[in-house]
Amino acid sequence: MPSGMASAQQRVDPAAAVDDPQIELIGVRKEFGDGRGHRVVAVEGADLNVGDGELFAILGPSGSGKTTVLRMVAGFEQPTAGTIRLGGVDVTALPARRRDVNTVFQEYALFPHMTVAQNVEYGLKVKGVARDERRRRTSDALDMVRLSGEASRKPAQLSGGQRQRVALARALVGRPRVLLLDEPLGALDLKLREQMQIELKEIQREVGITFVIVTHDQDEALTLCDRLAVFNNGRIEQIGKARDVYENPANRFVADFVGTSNVLDGPDAQALVGRPGTFVVRPERIAVFAPGTDPVSGVRTVDATVLEVIYAGPTTKIAASTPSGITLTATVLTASTWLPPDLTHGTPITLAWPEKALHQLSNEE
Repeated sequence: MPSGMASAQQRVDPAAAVDDPQIELIGVRKEFGDGRGHRVVAVEGADLNVGDGELFAILGPSGSGKTTVLRMVAGFEQPTAGTIRLGGVDVTALPARRRDVNTVFQEYALFPHMTVAQNVEYGLKVKGVARDERRRRTSDALDMVRLSGEASRKPAQLSGGQRQRVALARALVGRPRVLLLDEPLGALDLKLREQMQIELKEIQREVGITFVIVTHDQDEALTLCDRLAVFNNGRIEQIGKARDVYENPANRFVADFVGTSNVLDGPDAQALVGRPGTFVVRPERIAVFAPGTDPVSGVRTVDATVLEVIYAGPTTKIAASTPSGITLTATVLTASTWLPPDLTHGTPITLAWPEKALHQLSNEE
């Protein structure tokens, strides 16, 4: 199958194909033995391309095959079938050391007895790069990750975010064409992780090379990437721009995994929607009004009763039940002047959402 075209198992929007792919996976399959004589398929029929200079995310739950894909691109695993190309060159059979790729792992794997500078320049030293050249490149790499003042410190003297940046500098100092990052921010606390997401985007923009980030964190993928691929059970469910995947999920799995969705199906839901099919509407697209609010053209309304109110600072989540027993969740700004005061269990309300907020899922699950 030509690169950029979808298999029967994956849905690809028009943004999925790129004109100048740096990474191409064509019909890639990976099997492992389970130690009992059986074969387990970790990745099945993956067709994927990533553009030169793109920040791309591979998103999926544990066991979905995303890390296996990263390891095959890096050369740490060989595909059972299919082709992998880097920069247009078939590297399927090439070992990791012969690929112009570096990898940053969640554990960072820094040498504790070495300084920051020594950690960063280690790979250059192994390759025989002259001392003056590796010192210059190490200094440039540390400047890039904003650690120029920490060169003489040891890893134990650094914060988690600083250690992550040392690992990033060490990967970038070799000037690879592709940088692979396996759950790179997973060991950081929430506030630091959010800060590092911004810094990582800035660094990628500055160096201009292809970044591929593997993560199970949907918010991280949406925040960081230009495009993403959603994996499930070894297959690609959808590829596309982050906003397109979020707003137009291909199927129920994507709708449930990428963000939170109200899924409307069955006779009662069809009566609510006004037409047959399975639909999703995101909680943030549902507004909450006082009961008996008059309908507006292009806006669908339904009376409901509050089940639960969850205060989350800037936003408030409200779960409510319709007369037919459908549970809907709305996420509204806590400061919204439209939000009725003193909402509690049993409070009557009106829920409303624009018709254009409804997205119909494919019949193919």
